[in-house]
Amino acid sequence: MSATIIENIPSLSAMKKYPKTLFYKGNLTLLQRPKVSIVGTRNPSNYTREFTYSLARALGKRGVCIVSGAAMGVDAIAHAGAGEDNTIAVLGNGLDIRYPMLNKSLIENIEKNGLLMSQFDDGFRATGWSFVVRNELVVALGDILIVTEADLKSGSMRSIEYALKMGKEIFVLPQRLGESLGTNTLLSEGKATAINDVETFASRFGQAVSSQMKKDDFFYFCQSSPTFDETISRFGDKVYEAELEGLVTIHNGIVRLQ
Repeated sequence: MSATIIENIPSLSAMKKYPKTLFYKGNLTLLQRPKVSIVGTRNPSNYTREFTYSLARALGKRGVCIVSGAAMGVDAIAHAGAGEDNTIAVLGNGLDIRYPMLNKSLIENIEKNGLLMSQFDDGFRATGWSFVVRNELVVALGDILIVTEADLKSGSMRSIEYALKMGKEIFVLPQRLGESLGTNTLLSEGKATAINDVETFASRFGQAVSSQMKKDDFFYFCQSSPTFDETISRFGDKVYEAELEGLVTIHNGIVRLQ
C-alpha cells in the first residue's frame, strides 16, 4: 500500500492548487535536497540521450536530486543518470501500477532506493489528463526546469507553461535548426537559457564529490565553501572529523569539499 504525505512541501505552494492527496513510496528525505526537474521527448536523439544522462549524472554527483515523470525517453534517462537513490519519479497513475511496463525495473528500483510520488491512489490507471497533473507536480518539485528536447506540440511544452507561470528558470540543450522546435523556440523568445557545458552548468550547485560522502546538512553547507569559523560555529568538531576522513580540506580559512 502507498502511504500519504501529510507534511507540507513548500515548493508545491506554486501549483495552481495544492494537492489534496499525495502518495509516496520510498525515501522522503530526498525532498530536502536541492532538486532539478528534467523532462523531454519520449523519442530523443542520440545527442539528447548522451547529454541528458551526462547532465543528470553531473548534478547527482553534487547531491542534486533529479525529478522526472518515469516516462520513456528523456525521463527514464534522467532517472538513470542521477542514480536510483538520488531521484524522484512522479507517476500519472497509482503507485502500485508499473507504467510504462518497459520501465518496470527502473520504477521498482526507484521505489526501493529513491522516491516515488503520485496524486493518485492505488489502482488508478493513467489517462491523458493524469499526465498533465503529473507534469505540474514534476515542475513544482524542482528548483529549476531542464528540457533537453521537445517538439512544439508535446507534453513537455505543457511543463514549460507551468514553469513560466511558477516563475522558474528554464534551461535547454542547444539543438540543431529544424530539430527540437519547442526548445529552440524558447531560446529564440528569450524564455530559456542554453546549457553550453555540462560541468560549468552543474558547478552552480557546487563541486562533484565522492559518492561515499553522506548528503546531509554538513555536505550542502560545505558546497558553498564557507569559512572555517562559520563551519565550526555551526557544526563544531564535525569539520575536524571530516578533514581527518579526507572529505574536506581547510586552506586559508576556507572549508572545501574534496
